[in-house]
Amino acid sequence: MSFEALKRNRTDISKLVQAAEAAGGPGGEKKNYDDERIWKPTVDKAGNGYAVLRFLPAAEGTDLPWVRYWDHGFKGPTGLWYIENSLTSIGQADPVGELNSRLWNSGHEEDKETARKQKRRLHYVVNALVVEDPSAPQNEGRVVLYKFGKKIFDKIMDVMQPSFQDEKPVNPFDFWSGADFKLKIRQVEGYRNYDKSEFSSSSALYDGDESKLESIYNGLHNLSEFNDPKNYKTYDELKTKLARVLGEEASMGAPTMQQEVQMNTPAAPPEYKVAEPVTAEQMNLSDDDTMSYFAKLAQED
Repeated sequence: MSFEALKRNRTDISKLVQAAEAAGGPGGEKKNYDDERIWKPTVDKAGNGYAVLRFLPAAEGTDLPWVRYWDHGFKGPTGLWYIENSLTSIGQADPVGELNSRLWNSGHEEDKETARKQKRRLHYVVNALVVEDPSAPQNEGRVVLYKFGKKIFDKIMDVMQPSFQDEKPVNPFDFWSGADFKLKIRQVEGYRNYDKSEFSSSSALYDGDESKLESIYNGLHNLSEFNDPKNYKTYDELKTKLARVLGEEASMGAPTMQQEVQMNTPAAPPEYKVAEPVTAEQMNLSDDDTMSYFAKLAQED
């Protein structure tokens, strides 16, 4: 789609809402933890941060202005880390998902707790223009990739599909009638909090200057790489990795605790129980920072 075609055929909000509400769908991340295209907010010593972003429309050849994907990140009893994208992001079976399903259905609360701690995590990726970045002003004016989790996506949905009759729906990805997003980060009870983040009033980006808008449009990053199967390990590769992280004896075919009881084996924690799972909240990190942190720890690959 050319810039002129974009101007003529601006995406209807209802299509974006329907896509966001649709179950399933592909999404993934090409693993490049030093990707300079990816912008991350800066926070001060108190954990507070501020920036203004403008979410941008879908690039030429793509239907949606975002992609989503899931991943897993936890440390096994071997001391090794499992840090991988989930194949469920591209509509395929995933070994951790299958393991978690068996744990959840074993009939034991401790198995459920393990499944909770190693559950998949949801991420979104969009193109964004950095309007203001007080902590790193050199980023201002750049078209970047911005990764975030469900809380910020819920704010996007709130403006596209407002709850009250006196609120007009806004497509925040639109050049002409979108809105700047004021990212406000606070540290609340030890966790990074985005509750005060909000959209400004609807306005045209760059006052509708088409030469500038076309330049921005031509600089959009193609998000299709994030849901390209070639950027994911195969099921067998992930299964092998998971077995290594959990311990060589812990094959994916290991019986559940309930099965062990039924076979009159001594009641004991199954060998595939995962030790020291780490969440973004426990590490005082946002979804934006989690993968970078894990990358430093995943030395076994």
